[in-house]
Amino acid sequence: MTCFICETCGTQYADSPAPPARCAVCEDERQYVGWQGQAWTTHEVLAARYRLRIEDDAGLLGIGLPTDFAIPQRALLLPADLGNVLWECVSLVTDEAVAALRARGGVDLMAISHPHFYTSMVEWSEALGGVPILLHEADREWVQRPSKHIRFWSGDELKLSHDVTLLRVGGHFDGSTALHWKRGPRGATLLPGDALQVVLDRRHVTFMYSYPNYMPMKRTDVERMQRLLEGYDFDDVFGFTWNRNIIGGGRAAVDASFARYLQAVAA
Repeated sequence: MTCFICETCGTQYADSPAPPARCAVCEDERQYVGWQGQAWTTHEVLAARYRLRIEDDAGLLGIGLPTDFAIPQRALLLPADLGNVLWECVSLVTDEAVAALRARGGVDLMAISHPHFYTSMVEWSEALGGVPILLHEADREWVQRPSKHIRFWSGDELKLSHDVTLLRVGGHFDGSTALHWKRGPRGATLLPGDALQVVLDRRHVTFMYSYPNYMPMKRTDVERMQRLLEGYDFDDVFGFTWNRNIIGGGRAAVDASFARYLQAVAA
């Protein structure tokens, strides 16, 4: 029995004697099947092929795979008041990465923004001692490897501590989640996954239902997101991948991006 991993999106599936017939994540309209057809790998093959990138990203420890595999997100370790939070996830777990996390006090819980980044979340949880994985219940159907470590939350806001709140911003997926952290490396910080994706100029964010297939987010979803975030201040916005961050002026950048997007879709 093997937990196969999709080569295109990086999602790890439950134990099976043979690769699944299809990847539900890739066949969804927000994603795509690789041009050469559905392909699978295993954790062991990834470990032999790749070494994880483990380094600082704007004051936080980041962990990610090389960009030639699947989606190039990176996970971040947040040393918060409730303990260490591993935000997002990648497909490969290594002893080196686990040791790097333990050297910084370990991980107390994991939280993931949306199904494209679920990847090998159960593998990571088990390697870290069975830490809980927080996911929004609206995306329950996208979990491909069930586990007792997964905890689903509901509603639009989940206050984990004085400093950390999970927000169901939606739009990209029904349960797309952002994390608001009052005391990040330089102050209040927003980590929005890619429901609000930091764009290449690093002065704006954008809002897409599908990024690879260029499907814009519905206006009503963006307006709902705007209302939800109104009560939260933040200086920095950490994007989904390395160095794709807005450092300083994050609240103004997001407000300007909301205005720009809503004007564009109304034209």
